[in-house]
Amino acid sequence: MLILSRKLGESIVIDDRIIVKIIRVDGEVVKVGIEAPASVPVHRQEVYEEIQRNNQQAAMKPGSPLPKLAAKTPEPGARPITKPVNQPDSPAP
Repeated sequence: MLILSRKLGESIVIDDRIIVKIIRVDGEVVKVGIEAPASVPVHRQEVYEEIQRNNQQAAMKPGSPLPKLAAKTPEPGARPITKPVNQPDSPAP
């Protein structure tokens, strides 16, 4: 584990993409700001651990049927959405 000391307003840069900045220090409480790309999940550790537990429990439940989605009926006169053949999918926003 790398241990660093930072003062109010100072930052740490991780992998050229993530910035952790000390925003405020109130006694023993330190507030940090985190700038990261939207593709990088950022969670408090207790939330992350809960997500992991829930994922493990869901993966271990045998025979849990997935919910069925209702088919959406197109509006009268609406054109169907089609993708041209041999056209790669566009990247997600």
